[in-house]
Amino acid sequence: MKFVDRIEETSRLSEALERETPALVVVYGRRRLGKSTLIKRVISEHDVYFLADRSEGEHQRLLLANMFSQIFPDFDKLSYPDWESILLAANYRTENKFTLCLDEFPYLVEQSPELPSVIQKLIDNKELKYNLILCGSSQNMMYGLFLDATAPLYGRADELMKLSPLRLPFIEEALGLDSVNAVEEYAVWGGVPRYWELREHRNSLDQALWKNVFSANAPLYEEPVKLFQDDIKDIVKTSTIMSFVSVGANRLSEIAARCNEPATNLSRPLKKLIDLGFLERETPFGIDEKNNKKSLYKISDPFLAFYYQFVVPNRSFIELGRRLPIEGELKSQFARYVGMQWEKMCRDAVTGNIVNDVIFGKAGRWWGSVINEDKKPEQIELDVVSESLDKKYLLVGECKWTNQENGRQLLAELTRKGKLLPFAANKIIMPVLFLKSKPLDADEFQMGDNGGSIILPKDIMKLS
Repeated sequence: MKFVDRIEETSRLSEALERETPALVVVYGRRRLGKSTLIKRVISEHDVYFLADRSEGEHQRLLLANMFSQIFPDFDKLSYPDWESILLAANYRTENKFTLCLDEFPYLVEQSPELPSVIQKLIDNKELKYNLILCGSSQNMMYGLFLDATAPLYGRADELMKLSPLRLPFIEEALGLDSVNAVEEYAVWGGVPRYWELREHRNSLDQALWKNVFSANAPLYEEPVKLFQDDIKDIVKTSTIMSFVSVGANRLSEIAARCNEPATNLSRPLKKLIDLGFLERETPFGIDEKNNKKSLYKISDPFLAFYYQFVVPNRSFIELGRRLPIEGELKSQFARYVGMQWEKMCRDAVTGNIVNDVIFGKAGRWWGSVINEDKKPEQIELDVVSESLDKKYLLVGECKWTNQENGRQLLAELTRKGKLLPFAANKIIMPVLFLKSKPLDADEFQMGDNGGSIILPKDIMKLS
């Protein structure tokens, strides 16, 4: 697959390795994000790339010595009783600065807990003559090794890079899609390059789903377990929580009731899932994010959201190779599922961006009770709400992933709801329709009509 984005990460990594003095670079992030690919694009044939496994430390040093022998002849002819000896041996053999990458560094630390202290000593004494890249997928361990103030390597990294999923527009470029199909595919695969690679080998989204997901032998059929095992001990409880959240248990009390546990028992596993980027806690726009009573939990990763909605409930059919029930569910629910992901894409696109010549801050969703024009309580929900940085404008948005919408009717209702918001006083309401396609009345509907506008997938690609 074509290598896309990662421009900033590539630049930072290259600059760190090109400095006059040796650098310690740390690269981490969840599995499948392309950390190793990024590193391999930057290092040269004169550098050493070593992928660790879970074998014993002595065996790992033997394997590393074999890799060193590619640039230092006969390096593997000697034995190295500890990590300090092999790392210093490379010092003695080199005349020019090179780069050593230890990929899946947490595996090495599992077998040799002393290794971080060994590296700390070599760095503090300025003994290393070469760059060192430490890379890992266990977010908890990498965080603990380098960002915990009590850890030996805390504060030693010259560059500390956490890779995040790729943004929406790059799936359009990588897979050669139009903007509508890009939104639908991103709703399934998210911003994970490895998933894009698997998709690229198939002729269509439908074929990719059956070959890569909806089969007992598919490469992504057990994907959540592979993701969780890097950082979570109780995978069963984690998967149970994710399943309940996916079917609508979004409040802490609801999740606790489904799990048959006190809510206090769930605070740590929920926080861990949020820290790892698998769950998110959502509060209505303008409400303190720490407000537990108003908070809703949602699956934040698109692929996991898709998996828990369409794979988990259909495991029995998948194991038996029964396609019809799954095809029926996809046909009836897929557009609705994409619509939920489309809402998040639109909020992300608005955040910190210029819409109709106005710069807006962080966008969120709002739901709650208001007093309407008839002086009666009314429950309303708005898909996108954002305040301009100058506090003058309030953007309110409606997101639809359907065709044949009536633009004027949607805009009128959206404007009405926007004016009812408790924080709308003294704000200029800017209604925006985020639509899959142009509305039925597109010929009559002007982009700036009544202060409102229509934003389509192609526009979201430019904003994202």
